[in-house]
Amino acid sequence: MRDISKAYPGVLANDRVSLTVKAGQAHGLIGENGAGKSTLMKIAYGLVQPDAGELRWEGRPVRLHSPGDARKLGIGMVFQHFSLFESLTVADNVALMLADKPTGTALREAIEECGERYGLPVDPRRYIHDLSVGERQRVEIIRCLLLEPRLLILDEPTSVLTPQASEALFETLRKINAEGTSLLYISHKLHEVSDLCTAATVLRGGRVVGHCDPRNSSVETLSRMMLGALPPRLGRAVGQQTGEVRLEARNLRAHPLDPFGSPVDVDHLQVRAGEIVGIAGVSGNGQNEIMDLLCGERLLASNTRDEASLTMLGHDVRSLGVTARQKLGFAFVPEERNGRGAVPTMGLSLNTLLTHRDPSLVRAGFVRWSRLRTLAAEVIKNFSVKAPGPGTAAASLSGGNLQKFIVGREIIKQPALLLLAQPTWGVDVGAAAMIRQALLDLRDAGAAILVVSEDLDELFELSDELYVVARGRLSHRIPIEQANVDLIGQLMGGTGFESAASADTPWAAS
Repeated sequence: MRDISKAYPGVLANDRVSLTVKAGQAHGLIGENGAGKSTLMKIAYGLVQPDAGELRWEGRPVRLHSPGDARKLGIGMVFQHFSLFESLTVADNVALMLADKPTGTALREAIEECGERYGLPVDPRRYIHDLSVGERQRVEIIRCLLLEPRLLILDEPTSVLTPQASEALFETLRKINAEGTSLLYISHKLHEVSDLCTAATVLRGGRVVGHCDPRNSSVETLSRMMLGALPPRLGRAVGQQTGEVRLEARNLRAHPLDPFGSPVDVDHLQVRAGEIVGIAGVSGNGQNEIMDLLCGERLLASNTRDEASLTMLGHDVRSLGVTARQKLGFAFVPEERNGRGAVPTMGLSLNTLLTHRDPSLVRAGFVRWSRLRTLAAEVIKNFSVKAPGPGTAAASLSGGNLQKFIVGREIIKQPALLLLAQPTWGVDVGAAAMIRQALLDLRDAGAAILVVSEDLDELFELSDELYVVARGRLSHRIPIEQANVDLIGQLMGGTGFESAASADTPWAAS
């Protein structure tokens, strides 16, 4: 890519960017949220046309009018934001990308074999709308691998994988790379770039600010190149005292809403004021179903309510919906930011109004626009969201910046109880540190926080106590000082789950 430029209204996404990936090379692309990485990769894959510059493939100029043109050359891409048809099955979505490939039973067998080989299991008969975010990412990876690409572009491929699955994927990528396939690897996990790549290009503000061999560069050096400074260190209050129970669930039992979902089997879940409790697990193991019950998007079946208990901020909420729970002082950040966390076509001001119950924003049924714009601008400023202003459509923000806005929108309410799913998914190291520090500050101010995340590093940084979910079952609480990556990773994969949750384990009675 030579001198690539691309501008959108009010934003210069790429400013004369040049990037060279050699045959058989594993090349990293790093940069903060909004640096222009996604736009550059969409140009490389034929989804977006550059305003200026030239693309060359194996020495000759090319013009990619569509992803089909890119795939014909041997370019495959795994997206951070998925390009899947939700009303079709996994097999149908794979078939759409694979020309002159097996169909029917042969295709389903190929998908299953690829998933088993690379540690990315997914049922080819399932519909995309029934899959979690992590399972959808597996589909994206599998259908690219079935193409046998010569250049594989990967955008945050390990963001929802266990440490063991991530390492298995890395072994696969190293093997593919050793066989001659070039890799262009985008990740906010700088240690992954250092482990996998032999060269890296750094973007900041739409421009190339440096090149390096990440194997010879520390994470601190890469962070400084990417952000212009080191990310802030997290500050935790020592000896934080917990208060009253603000969320407690007992005997939650629920059948999945679709034939392929996970049942919910929660014996006991508790979150107190002044603590952060984490839930670790591989996507598709019941996290979504548990969170739906906790936030009120799904109510317990009437025939199970007598056996189950669910209290929130001192109130029985078994029959209360989302709005009623929000009025108690509850806030929620879903894992899917586009369409569920925010309405893409609406401005940031209106997206703020969607979840805020502050009476000062509405008077006599009329929105107080100046107050609403001020509040949205405060979120933008406090969480360093790169957006022209409160009227900016959510769809125009990069994924990381939209994530910062959604998390900031809920934190600024200073909720008594906050539930978050994948709070730093797809954000750069600096933004992740900012979000995590904001959560720690909210905890230190006395809030009760429940975090669901597939990022174990994040859970170890934030949590005071941990649960693990596997196949819809929730383990007993694990004090963070007794947790380690091997133990949690094994539990996330379902290995040793029964023995780990038995009363013989030191932490089982807590």
